[in-house]
Amino acid sequence: MNRSPMPSSEAQPPKGRRIGVFGGTFDPPHIANLILAERVRDEMALDEVRFVVANHPWQKEGSRHITRAEDRLNMVRDALGQSTNLVLSRVELDAGGPSFTIDTLRTFSLAEPATEWFVIVGADAAQGLDTWHEAEALQRMAHVVVVNRPAIDRSSGLPAGWRISEVEIPWIGISSSDLRSRVRAGRSIRYLTPDAVVARVANLGIYRQDS
Repeated sequence: MNRSPMPSSEAQPPKGRRIGVFGGTFDPPHIANLILAERVRDEMALDEVRFVVANHPWQKEGSRHITRAEDRLNMVRDALGQSTNLVLSRVELDAGGPSFTIDTLRTFSLAEPATEWFVIVGADAAQGLDTWHEAEALQRMAHVVVVNRPAIDRSSGLPAGWRISEVEIPWIGISSSDLRSRVRAGRSIRYLTPDAVVARVANLGIYRQDS
């Protein structure tokens, strides 16, 4: 019996990578950020999760003082340590100006055209996807991963027409605002964020007068 030859590996198009884009102010980053990213990476079989530090988080403008972008970037670098699967990106700092997810994805896609992109958002933010800057373009470019806490109704409020996957993460009562409040009150943030971040916060003297 004649059989068609198996296609050689050289004839196959290169398989694109699967990369999660986890954007945020990270002021400061904390353990819950790391757990979330690792859970999404594992559940979605991603090659890496890329922490994208916002240069100018315009959504928070006027609500409080925002720590200098380079300092927030360095804190994320400290938090990630030597991880090869959770990595840091300064693309939005290099671009300058306000930070929009669609602009970041376009920059990434130009450099890595074969990559499949997964934008990681919380359940609350996911409800407003249709209002995001250039939402239609973002809808075409990215798969959205919505992270939910246990016992949350995961089906309510998500917009139609988007490629959405949902990942449940454990409830961990840690937030950047809580860490800032603790520093301002002279309380410890040890074990809530990696030791290297604790040290940098102390060395920079930030959050003591944060409003």
